[in-house]
Amino acid sequence: MFPAKFAYAAPSSLQEAVGLLADPEAKVLAGGHSLLPLMKLRLAQPKLLVDIGRIPGLSYVRSEDGQLAIGAMTTYREIELSDVVHRAAPVLAEAAHEVGDPQVRAKGTLAGALAHADPAGDLPAVVLALGGSVRAVGPSGERDIDLDGFFVDMLTTALDEREIIREVRLRAQQPGAGAAYQKFDQPASHYALTGICVVVTLNGGSIASARIGVTGVGPKAYRPTAVEQALIGKPAEEEAVKAAVQTVADGIDVQGDIHASPEYRAHLARVLTRRAVLQAAQRARG
Repeated sequence: MFPAKFAYAAPSSLQEAVGLLADPEAKVLAGGHSLLPLMKLRLAQPKLLVDIGRIPGLSYVRSEDGQLAIGAMTTYREIELSDVVHRAAPVLAEAAHEVGDPQVRAKGTLAGALAHADPAGDLPAVVLALGGSVRAVGPSGERDIDLDGFFVDMLTTALDEREIIREVRLRAQQPGAGAAYQKFDQPASHYALTGICVVVTLNGGSIASARIGVTGVGPKAYRPTAVEQALIGKPAEEEAVKAAVQTVADGIDVQGDIHASPEYRAHLARVLTRRAVLQAAQRARG
């Protein structure tokens, strides 16, 4: 199917792009691998596409003050291959490799994935586990939005309609931390039926801290904070971890579709969380 008729603009600055978003029927275009398929199905029908791909200075990966700074037009492929990412947060590079296929990774962007907020996207789980913020530009200037409050609902974020992500800032994995991303995907699309990212630190053989990001289970990516707390002080061993992660889908409106029932997704969440915790702990041990 062809998309509905739309106009196209390619601004040369973020300020110009923000001005164009005064049109309530305008949408930002970055890599296009989330928005354009929806337009072809006519599930999205913006009257104006604001292409930020020609704005200079939006594609970069830098290490700054213990954080990764990633520009809005940085692609999955650039993240996957970045030496800076491999040193600071290798789990992000691993998860970027899990996205779609090489064509998608060559054009799709981290910032676009976060702004789109697909509940089955890989990267939302990873950024929640790492922690950090999104730097957005809007009519009132710039502001930082903590990632813990960024995902509001299905395809809905804390961004204002006239705001554009300029940069994603993620905490680097601290020395001695281990991280892992475990995913059970739909084979044709490679979307996550369930995806779990875990970052842990150890104190001897026990878990000292844990952050977990979950995707593909509920209407939005989320952190199961009760499970994170339950893991602290537990030995990083099979049975103890298995018991601690049983509530990972509790209190969540677990989604069901033709690919997986809510019960199966909840089961996957428990299994993959256990596996991710144990793998992250193994990596923390070195």
